[in-house]
Parts: sequence; structure tokens; C-alpha cells
Amino acid sequence: MTEVARQATAAVLISGGGSNLQALIDAAGRGDIAMQIAVVISNRPDARGLERARDAGIATECIENSTIEDRHAFDRALAESIDRYSPDVLILAGFMRILSAGFVAHYAGRILNIHPSLLPAYPGLHTHQRAIDNNDDWHGCTVHFVTEELDGGPPIIQARVPVQAEDTAATLAARVLDMEHQIYPIAADLLASGRIRYENGSTLLDGKPLERPIAYPGKIEEMGSEQI
Repeated sequence: MTEVARQATAAVLISGGGSNLQALIDAAGRGDIAMQIAVVISNRPDARGLERARDAGIATECIENSTIEDRHAFDRALAESIDRYSPDVLILAGFMRILSAGFVAHYAGRILNIHPSLLPAYPGLHTHQRAIDNNDDWHGCTVHFVTEELDGGPPIIQARVPVQAEDTAATLAARVLDMEHQIYPIAADLLASGRIRYENGSTLLDGKPLERPIAYPGKIEEMGSEQI
């Protein structure tokens, strides 16, 4: 009897609409990701992403900010909720809280985040307006491992969009978001399949240091792999 390979499982943390969550759900449904989403957890009960998860038959939980004021107590409650599902991967998809060092250490090497800039440029908020104000030619998004440093973990993949003369923060954000939906499933699959891992502050791809982020669209240049 042929042994069926086990799929990795994921917990996805959200705070809002969950469009990146939907991109992950759709990609998993198509078989593009070697991963199943076990649970979606929000810190806001009105997050649209919870409805998206329920529509896809995925378990949901909510741990409200207003019910646990202490940051570390909140993170402990969040970890307890996550650990009930024993996920292999933890994906932040618009989760608008800064996680404590203890929480990050608990899931070290297993947490992904997507940030709307070409990191290391513009960590933090208001990235689209900052790119416009700086007269940048290019802007974009980055998937990276999560470390204790805000938006400072080693990058995995980036996508660029041109900054147009008529852009507002809103129009630029919309084009970047479209790219987010394309690269987040790729990064999730690379982690779920074991092709990438976090080691000593760096990203390894197929066991070799990833010296620069994978550029999307394009090839995994370091490995001479097929187009992604």
C-alpha cells in the first residue's frame, strides 16, 4: 500500500478582512500548497476573515483584545488556542498586534508574515504613502520569517510594482495587495513543504543560504528552479 505524504497544517492569525487568508484558502483548495489550514484565529470578533474561514469549513476562534489587557497574558491565551491544533506553520495575515518575544520564541522558525514594502525599506505602518513621499520608482511587498525585531526577520520572497506619478496611497496599496495574494501562497508552500527553513537568523532554501529574496515573478535563481 502506497503511503500518503502527510500535509503540513497551519494556523492563520487575522484582524480584518482576510483577503490574504482567502488567497491561501483558494491556493490550498487548488492543491497549490502542501498545507491544510487547521484554524483561523482573530483578535476581533467582527473580522470579515472569520466568515471567510467558516465558509471554507475551517475552524475559527476569537481572542478579543478588550478582554485581556495585559500583552503577555494575551499572547499566552493566543498560544494556548493555537497549540490545541498543533500546527506546523503559523501565518500572520493582517494580524494587527505586535507579538511578544516569548511568543515568537515559542514558534521560532515557523512564523511567516507579509509586509507591504520591499523590506528592509519602510518597516512599520503607512508604507505606501512613505514610498510616494520619497519619490520611489518601485514599491512592493515581502514575505519574511517573524523574529523579535518588528518586520526585521529574514526575507523569503518579494514582488515589485512601479510607483506611478498619479498614485495615491490607496491606488498603490491596491496594486501591492494583488501581489501579496500571489506571493503569500508561494512562501507558505515553500515552508510547508520543507524547502525553506529559518536557521541562525537566515533563510535557507533547499539547504543553502538565500542570499537575496526570491523575486516574483521570476525564478528561484539560487537553485535554477522552475519558474514560479
